[in-house]
Parts: sequence; structure tokens; C-alpha cells
Amino acid sequence: MKFNLNTFISLLIVSFLVALGLGLPLTKIISVIEKGIGEQLGDLILIFGLGAILGKLVADAGGAHRIAISLAKKFGKKRIQLAVIFASFIIGIALFFEVGLVLLLPIVFEIGLALGVPLLYVGMPMIAALMATHGFLPPHPAPTALVQSYHANTAYVLLVGLCIAIPAVIVGGTLLNRLLFRLMPKVYTHSGNEELLDKKRHFDDDQVPSLSLSIFTCLLPVLLMISATLVTDLISFPKLLDQIIQLIGSPPGAMMISVLFALYAMGIRQKRTMEDVEKTITKAIRQISMLLLIIGAGGALKEVMITGGVGDYVAHLFKGSPLSPLVLAWVVTVLIRVCIGSSTVAALTAAGVAAPLVGATGVSPTLIVLATGAGSVFGGHVNDPGFWLFKEYFDLNIKDTLKTYTVMGCMLSVIGILMISVFSIFM
Repeated sequence: MKFNLNTFISLLIVSFLVALGLGLPLTKIISVIEKGIGEQLGDLILIFGLGAILGKLVADAGGAHRIAISLAKKFGKKRIQLAVIFASFIIGIALFFEVGLVLLLPIVFEIGLALGVPLLYVGMPMIAALMATHGFLPPHPAPTALVQSYHANTAYVLLVGLCIAIPAVIVGGTLLNRLLFRLMPKVYTHSGNEELLDKKRHFDDDQVPSLSLSIFTCLLPVLLMISATLVTDLISFPKLLDQIIQLIGSPPGAMMISVLFALYAMGIRQKRTMEDVEKTITKAIRQISMLLLIIGAGGALKEVMITGGVGDYVAHLFKGSPLSPLVLAWVVTVLIRVCIGSSTVAALTAAGVAAPLVGATGVSPTLIVLATGAGSVFGGHVNDPGFWLFKEYFDLNIKDTLKTYTVMGCMLSVIGILMISVFSIFM
């Protein structure tokens, strides 16, 4: 924060310094860092890359535009917040937070202007839904990485994550939004940044994919992962068929099938040339290149902490303690999130501390994934890229952005850990 250094470089420097502080031999530090980066990206790069391609294909074909506009018309002005949340959940599952925010905000502005609703009043539920998908649901970077770190089941994380994310968004995205609207109506009078609004993309409604096809394409990876898990748990199949179903339902398998379907549904079917589709894929990969490096460096710091015994020490320190390991994972993630801004890095770093607690305490891997994810969306402020995107699009000052964006992130996080604590009674 002091030197405004690139996050990837900062994480590598911190990893090296932490390794020195933990007493790792100088000759071993580089190999530990390399191992952390390799293991982290080895698990994630397929899912992350394919997820970026899927989201970009849907966006460039106009599928996301179709979902948002169609739902706004169906729900009407009185239930516009629910329409925006629904659209953001569908689109947000396939898009990363910043990409979804940039994509959806111009569409949300269109809806607000068409219905005569304050833009911030329509935009806040969208941000809440995008935050929730980013923090709770694979194939987003943090939840996907946490599934690997805690050895959890992706489909279970998706199912329970939806059960937690939906009420969190209803409270943080609608009820809190209405309260803030009443408490500070002047903040909601901002008309948005006209320069950014002029850059929005225009689609011909006759040429974009249908609503059902757009929704199905976005949800296909989720449907495949959940269906495969439920089917194999409930029905006994011959070994070969069981392996095929598990392959289809695995995150990389589900994402690969979904991308192939999207190439047809959002490309060939829309009469786009393969050259045009290739440009979309290239843009998608380019957009996530730095984020992949940051995730890898976060894995390096995690590996340094594990090798240095930090996780084991924390597990030993809290063994027998009345403090819930779920709450501990949440608190550690919150502290890192507030300090460094990146929700993904906060989650990955906290996993290095909290991972040993799974074996030591017997806590549900699914719930500790979600507890860490809940902590990762807490209190985004000036070191959070999403904070500045939100501020610029809605043409707010820093104070008003803190009173809206930051407060909403805190609410989502707190509701999330409360819901997780309730689930822990039964899991």
C-alpha cells in the first residue's frame, strides 16, 4: 500500500521475506516458492482459463445483454432489484468480478434510465450478487482455489454456497440498499459517469442469442458439476460409466464441455466467423494473465507459510479452543482482505493458515471454504480495484463509495459467516 507496487511482485517479495523470518534455509526458499506457484496454478489454470473464455463468449455474443434486459422487462419496476440480482447471479457465475462489473454496469444503467429508477439503487444489488458469486461459488478463482486447498467437493461447495449467497444478497443487496437509500438519498441522485456510459456496447435484439440459450450456456458448468455429483451419490453405475460421469462432472471437464457448447451457441449459431471467435478467446486470456500470476504468487506465500509451520502452529494454538475454526478462518481472511485489497489473495493466504485446522478439528471442508470466501469480500476499500470501478462508474466521491460499496461488502461477509455458523450445526 505504501509503495503502490504491483501485487504479483509484492507477493513474491513478501513470500521471500516471510520465508527468511520463518527461518527457511536460503537454498530452499526459491524451490518452496516455485512449488507453491506450480501447485496453485496446476490446479487452477484449466478452470480459470476456460471460465474466462466462457464468460467472454457469452458477453461478446450479446447473451449477457439479453439476460439482463429480458429479466428487467419480466420483473417490472417494483421488483427491479430482484431482476438485477437474478441476472447478475446467472451472468456472474461465468464471469470474474471486475469483468462482470464492467459488462453489467452499462446494462444496469440502461434499465435504470428506462424505468426512471436511480442508477445506484439498481446498481447496488448487482454488485452484491457479483460479490457473492466471486466469494462463494466456483469456478471463481478464490472458491476454486480454496476447494483444492481444503480438499473439498466442488459440487457441495456450489450447492451450499448458493444457499448462503442468496440470503446474503437479499439482505445486503436489497434490504440494506433500501435502508441506505432512505438514510442518504442525496448519494443516490448521482447520474453516473457519462464518458463511461458512452462506451457501452449496443446490440441488435434480433441478432443476439435467445434468453433460454443464454441462461443455459452460463449455467451449463454448474449443472454438469452438480448433476454428476448427485447422480453418482444416488445411483450405482458400472465402473467405466461411473468414471465417465465423474470426468464430465469434474470442474475441468464441465468447463471444457461448456466452452465447446458456447463456441457453437455463442459463435457458430450466431453466424460469427471463427476469426471473430478467436479474437474473443484471445481477449479473454489476455484479461486474466496478470490475475493468474497473482494467484500463483498467492500460492507461493501459502506454501512458504505451510513449509515454515505457520499453519501447524495456528492449529496447535487453537486446538481445544472454544473459538470455531470457521470463525478463525473468516477473521484471518478479513484481516488480510482489509490490508491488501485482493479478495483472491486474501483467501489464498488465509488458506495457508487455516488448512491444517480441517484435519485437526474435523470441521467440514465445504463450510471452511465458504467461511474463507465470506471473509474475502469484507470491506473492500481504496486498495480494492472493484472499489475504484464502482466509484468511477457511479461518479461518486471516496466518502460516498465507502458508505455504499464498502458497507455492502461488510454486510455480505457478516451475513455469510452467520449463515455458515448455522449450517455448521448440521454438517
